[in-house]
Amino acid sequence: MARVLLYTRSECAYSLDLRTHLVAGEDVVEEVNLTEEPQAMTEFLKLTDGRRIVPVVVRGAVITIAPDGGTEF
Repeated sequence: MARVLLYTRSECAYSLDLRTHLVAGEDVVEEVNLTEEPQAMTEFLKLTDGRRIVPVVVRGAVITIAPDGGTEF
């Protein structure tokens, strides 16, 4: 069972779909909703090299940006 950090935004359908998929699997998902937690934006931008698109998955040292499509903001 892996721990996954998932960055989302409330209005992003891609984020909702990916969260549903991850929760249904074996992963432990910690979600950071940037709409509700804007203070997390600084760390988010470091992880994405300044890209403003969600969802973003952090699994260990691997960062995946919008794996199945995303919403820019």
